Amino acid sequence: MEKLTPVSFKNVNIKDGFWKRRMDINEKVTIFSVRDRFRDTGRFEAFKFNWKEDSDVPKPHIFWDSDVAKWMESAAYIIAKNPNSELQAELEELISLMKKNQCEDGYFNIFHTVVQSENRFMIRDNHELYCLGHFIEAAVAYYMATGKENLINIVDKYIDLVIRIFCVDKSAAFMTPGHEEIELALIRLYRLKKDKKYLDLAMFFINERGVREEQLTSWSNSSYNQSHIPVRQQKEAMGHCVRACYLYSAMADAARETDDSELLEACKNLFEDIVNKKMYISGGIGSSHHGEAFTVAYDLPNDTAYAETCASIALMMFADRMKDIVLDSRYADIVEREIYNGIISGISLDGKAFFYENPLEIDLCDRYRHTSVINANERLPITQRQEVFSCSCCPPNMTRFIATIGEHIFSTDENSLYVHQFIPCNADFNGIKVEVSTEYPSKGNVRISVSGAKGKSVYIRIPGWCKKFEASENYEICGGYAKFFVDEDAIELEINIPIIPRFYASSSFVRADAGKLALMCGPVLYCAEQIDNDVKISDIRLDTKVKPEIEFNSFFGCNILKMKAYKTKDSQSLYIPLDEFSEEETSVTLIPYFGFANRGESDMAVWLKK
Repeated sequence: MEKLTPVSFKNVNIKDGFWKRRMDINEKVTIFSVRDRFRDTGRFEAFKFNWKEDSDVPKPHIFWDSDVAKWMESAAYIIAKNPNSELQAELEELISLMKKNQCEDGYFNIFHTVVQSENRFMIRDNHELYCLGHFIEAAVAYYMATGKENLINIVDKYIDLVIRIFCVDKSAAFMTPGHEEIELALIRLYRLKKDKKYLDLAMFFINERGVREEQLTSWSNSSYNQSHIPVRQQKEAMGHCVRACYLYSAMADAARETDDSELLEACKNLFEDIVNKKMYISGGIGSSHHGEAFTVAYDLPNDTAYAETCASIALMMFADRMKDIVLDSRYADIVEREIYNGIISGISLDGKAFFYENPLEIDLCDRYRHTSVINANERLPITQRQEVFSCSCCPPNMTRFIATIGEHIFSTDENSLYVHQFIPCNADFNGIKVEVSTEYPSKGNVRISVSGAKGKSVYIRIPGWCKKFEASENYEICGGYAKFFVDEDAIELEINIPIIPRFYASSSFVRADAGKLALMCGPVLYCAEQIDNDVKISDIRLDTKVKPEIEFNSFFGCNILKMKAYKTKDSQSLYIPLDEFSEEETSVTLIPYFGFANRGESDMAVWLKK
């Protein structure tokens, strides 16, 4: 199998453009906004282990540890690039509290120490191992940023306890975590420290999953947490989407580390099932709020789409790992789809508020149509982003994603450099220097300057949506990448990937999209909001014969589209005979899907009549 090495975000400097704007907001606004909301809700206070019955201190929740751990990881990534004394002090304080309150045997979990100490490793779905996994990732990030091992020492002591409880004594009430995450975290720590005990424990949890019956919740079956069959036999993505894609990410990592072709084949099958049968055009996954889960193939309703932000991040993580194992541009295509659509729709443009769910259609009438019954609103996604949630996993997941966007651009192997994403940047690694200049995703001209790579090949991804491109040098296509050979000390390559609007229809099996079209321009998905249009969104019929006009919009930092459309001619009748029905010409403005709900409540739709 291929084994490419991703170039660390630490070696990549984002210069300007779309992602530089996002990174600046993340560093200056979002990381502190999330911190403040976690303070308000008691998540930071909980690290003092001072909750008692009838006290004024908020009662810790089973997953609060993981929320703060992801914030710690995010802060570490930020200071790795730009030292910040305030964030550094916050991290040191939290780590100090962790060391102070860690149990003598290594155990660290706030809820199961101050609230339910009697239930340590007794309830599979209580997130103990999930929380540890996020602390492991925070420890790796903090070490990368500072070179300090104080957090690694804390998690290492806890890991030794887990090995004894699960692998030696087998005294826990379950064998594998209800919420996967620790598996991929352990492999990250193994790659850093080269201690095989971390890989062995990760493989133990991967190999034991689905082997035997384990604890279930009262409302789910074993497929909810991917425990229905052993992982190597799994071909269909099932259950809770975040848990699933964290597991699949770990499976990909494990396949790479152990050369397990059977595990890799399972990853390929699961990926195909997701992207061909269960993924929204936005990259969102999980069509139901019941279990935040995959349902059956082609069940992709738009107005009730769950499409959790964390699920898009998790699918991106899975696809990003696969791109470094299999030379197939479709994996990096899904990364691109997520980073420009499914993920960043989950955060407001000002960086302060978030969506947990990301619907593809909003009709405000559905929220207010019950005029004579109290509290009879439908169970629908919210229409405005919030700064914090009772389950607030998405905000710190977003901060760590944006802080490390540079991690997804390049990979290397012994003989080649791979360019997966088009983000203006400078990079310096392994004696190679690269500069990417582009206005992507608004424009498709990409200039890539490479030095120090004489005798190597440069692979540049050609997006799957691009049907024709131009290159400045001769190339051959390998796995969806244009391959160039570097025979000089320095080379400048130019790729022109036309950013043009394209209409998409869905499979006939997706009943929610029957008779409708979606519009993408380059990698960006578009939607119509009522705030921009005089015509009711549900009445818009697009004219596909006229090319949409492209116009850069500074508010969104991206193109908007304007195009010809039709609407029903006004009538006072509720029902109109077909021989009296007529349409009249109108125009429609479409905005990037990621930018919806940033200007107040509004009807919105991605799929419009054709």
